[in-house]
Amino acid sequence: MGQTLSEPVVEKTSHRGEDERLIYGVSAMQGWRISMEDAHTNLLNLATQGADLDAKIHPSRLSFFGVYDGHGGEKVATFSGENIHNIILKQDTFKSGDYVQGLKDGFLATDRAILNDPKYEEEVSGCTACVTLITDKKLYVANAGDSRCVLGVKGRAKPMSQDHKPQLENERNRITAAGGFVDFGRVNGNLALSRAIGDFEFKKSAELPPEQQIVTAFPDVEQHDFTDEDEFMVLACDGIWDCQSSQAVVEFVRRGIAAKQELDKICENMMDNCLASNSETGGVGCDNMTMTIVGFLRGRTKDEWYEEIAKRVANGDGPCAPPEYAEFRGPGVHHNYEGSVSRYEGYAQTQGRGFGAGGYRGRIIFLGDGTEVLTDSDDTDMFNDVDEDDDLDSQVWETIKDTDDECNSFVPCVPRKADRSRITNRESSPQSTTTEHDDNSNHETGNSAEQRENKDKTETATK
Repeated sequence: MGQTLSEPVVEKTSHRGEDERLIYGVSAMQGWRISMEDAHTNLLNLATQGADLDAKIHPSRLSFFGVYDGHGGEKVATFSGENIHNIILKQDTFKSGDYVQGLKDGFLATDRAILNDPKYEEEVSGCTACVTLITDKKLYVANAGDSRCVLGVKGRAKPMSQDHKPQLENERNRITAAGGFVDFGRVNGNLALSRAIGDFEFKKSAELPPEQQIVTAFPDVEQHDFTDEDEFMVLACDGIWDCQSSQAVVEFVRRGIAAKQELDKICENMMDNCLASNSETGGVGCDNMTMTIVGFLRGRTKDEWYEEIAKRVANGDGPCAPPEYAEFRGPGVHHNYEGSVSRYEGYAQTQGRGFGAGGYRGRIIFLGDGTEVLTDSDDTDMFNDVDEDDDLDSQVWETIKDTDDECNSFVPCVPRKADRSRITNRESSPQSTTTEHDDNSNHETGNSAEQRENKDKTETATK
C-alpha cells in the first residue's frame, strides 16, 4: 500500500479568480502522502498564452481548466500542468476551430513531448489529465484516466467524463489486444487506470498507434451546450472521488454556494471532510487532493449568481446538502451523514430521498468478510466484465442509477458480484505502490457496525 506520513500535511494551496463570464476557486492539499504529485491549470483567458488564433474562427474568450493526478512521481503531472494547454493551442486542428480533435491531438502531442525530451529519458511516472475548454456557449471536456469532471445542473450531477479503469470492456479489449492483461483490476497487475500521460513502460509496441497501446494518453472528449440550469462544474482528482460520489459533491458545493462561501473555501472544506482521521491503512482520505469549482455567471454578476443559487436552494429547486455541511469543522472531522438526513427538512422530505440520493459514500462498497472494494459508484457497468471468482460470493451493495431519468441520481440496489481491483490489505506487486494510491474507508458498515454496537451494550452492562 502507499506510503504515508505520521501526520498529514493539511496546509492548502488555494486561489480564486473571475471575469465577466466565469468565477472559479481551486485548492490542493498533500494530505497523508509523502509527497504532492497533483498539478492543476486555471486560465480564464487562453489568449494570455500568446496563441495566434484567428478571430474569425474562434470566440473572443476561451477558458481552460485542468487537473493532473500523478503516480510514481510528480514530473509528468507537473509538465502536463505547465504545458498541455500551450501544446493544444499549437495543434492545426485546434487552430482551425475543431476543438474536439484539437484536444485529442494535444493530449497525444503532450505524451510525445515528454517521451522525446532527454530530461525524461528515465522517467517512469505518469498522470491522469482531465481538462475543460469553455466558450460562451459550450463546454468541452477531455479526459484520460480517473480524474473526473461533473456538472452541477440545479443540484443534479451530470457526468462529463468516464473514469478509465481496466475493468471496462473497451479498455480491457484494448489492453489485451496490445499484449497486456488485467489482473485484480490492474493493467499487467500494476497500474489501476487504463489511460494516462506518461507510463511509457506500457507504450512500447512499435507496431501500434498511440491510441491502441496497452495504456494510452488518447482522451475521450465530451461536449455540452450551456443552459440556464447549469450552475457550476467540478474538476477533481480521485482523492476526492474515492471519498464522495459525484452527486454528493455537487450537493456539498451547492450548499456552500447557498451559504455565500468563496469557491476556494468550499474546496478546502470538502478536502477537510475527505481527509482521513488516521493513516492506519493508508486508504480512503489519505491521497493527495485537488479540486476546482467553476461557476457559470452567464450574464450575471458574481453576487447575482450567488443569490440566484441561494434562492433556488431556499425554494427547494433541486437537491442540496444539509445546512450543516457548510460548516468548517477542520481537517479529518467528518459530517454525520445519518444524522444529517434525519434532521434535514428540505429536499429529503419533499423528494423522499436524502442527501447524496444514495449515501455519502462515494466509490466505497463493502464485502461481506469486512474487506472493502473501492470503485465508481456512478458507473454501474464497471463490474459487468469481471471474471468469476469464488472468493467474491459475499454480498456487495453498490449504487445504480435511479430509474427516474429526470432525477439522474443514485439509489441502493440488490447485491451483485464485485471486482477485487481495489480491495484494501491486498498483496500487491512492488511497482503498484508507486503507480496507484491504495484506498480504505473510515465508514462503518455491516459486521463492524454490529460489533461496535454489541461492544457498547457489553460495556454498559458491565458498568
